[in-house]
Amino acid sequence: MRVALLVAGLSVGGVLAFVGYRNLGVTPIEGKQTAYEVLDNTAVKISFEVARDQPERPAVCVVRARSQDGDEVGRREVYVAPSESTVIESAVIKTSRPGITAVVFGCSYQVPEYLSTTTRPSG
Repeated sequence: MRVALLVAGLSVGGVLAFVGYRNLGVTPIEGKQTAYEVLDNTAVKISFEVARDQPERPAVCVVRARSQDGDEVGRREVYVAPSESTVIESAVIKTSRPGITAVVFGCSYQVPEYLSTTTRPSG
């Protein structure tokens, strides 16, 4: 009985450790804001750094502008081209009302077709 409880306890602990590592461990791609500038009442510019475990792969990052009360007032997807190392990107986010800051919401290797290198938006 004791051995069975010990094995069950170790199994549950192993599963919890695995889930914790997958959710809190090293991420394959990460975007981090480096600067932002409020351009006017309808736009905020963000600069951000993208570090990834596979820099030869293209990526997409979603950036957001936030208002004084914390609401999202603008959002944009930014194509990140393959590179040799960490890259710095910038983008202008159009806002529905005055924004006071900009943040990186997240990054992914799942680049939508409309953001391909031949059709990606500038700026």
